[in-house]
Amino acid sequence: MEFYGLLGEKLDHSISPEIHEKIFSLLKIRAAYKKFEVKKEDLQKFVDGLKVLGIKGANVTIPYKQTIIPYLDGLSEEAKKLNAINTILLKDGKLYGYNTDYFGFGTILQCNHVEVENKVCMVLGYGGAAKAVVQYLLDHGVKKLYIVSRRTCKDVYDDLRVQFMTYDEIATVKGDILINTTSVGMYPSVDKSPVTEAVIINFTTLIDIIYNPRITKFLEIGRRLDKKICGGMEMLVGQAIKAEEIWQEREISHGILAKVMDDFNENFSKMSD
Repeated sequence: MEFYGLLGEKLDHSISPEIHEKIFSLLKIRAAYKKFEVKKEDLQKFVDGLKVLGIKGANVTIPYKQTIIPYLDGLSEEAKKLNAINTILLKDGKLYGYNTDYFGFGTILQCNHVEVENKVCMVLGYGGAAKAVVQYLLDHGVKKLYIVSRRTCKDVYDDLRVQFMTYDEIATVKGDILINTTSVGMYPSVDKSPVTEAVIINFTTLIDIIYNPRITKFLEIGRRLDKKICGGMEMLVGQAIKAEEIWQEREISHGILAKVMDDFNENFSKMSD
């Protein structure tokens, strides 16, 4: 029996265990996946515990995608580039960090047939997940990329396509794809949207990486305005599949992803009650 889990602060409504247990079942792997709610001051104890107990891998969520990095023994190339991780592998007594959010975001686009090449995109938020989204967009040929945060950002991209803005500056910006990477609208605060209708109306496609609720207030507004809308379930499942590929050291077919997506699209409403 192999053991895995999810590191975070508040994990009551995470469905990661159900997703990974479904993958284990489809791949016929004897394994268990648990939630690890850990306080920031106990991160060293958590890391020591992974090694002592031989827990083969863990996912990492808010707020530890960056704060866990100093406790690890090494990082993958994409994790170094993004300075954020969401997957840990225990191998030969050492812990290695990876970022599968990049691949998860790509899954949203592929499943919803959204093209980003030569498009004008706006990313709301600039946390760990946002950096993966930004890198994916730049790597896949966006024409212009606005990154929006509450405070003026001092980060510098060596790329003329990138422009940082605050929320006060975006009302008149028009584009193709508007992406929410913030936690605004996540369960239980489901009546909130990161931006108003006045901003949403200026884009043709809306993507929210939140998966609970399946349709956020942000996406609800977009649907009412007849925009194409994409939720975060595909990202959650896509990054989970990539994490399993790292842990199991094997490729996992698209058919497995499709089966997991079908299962969760059918049962999600029951699970989030």
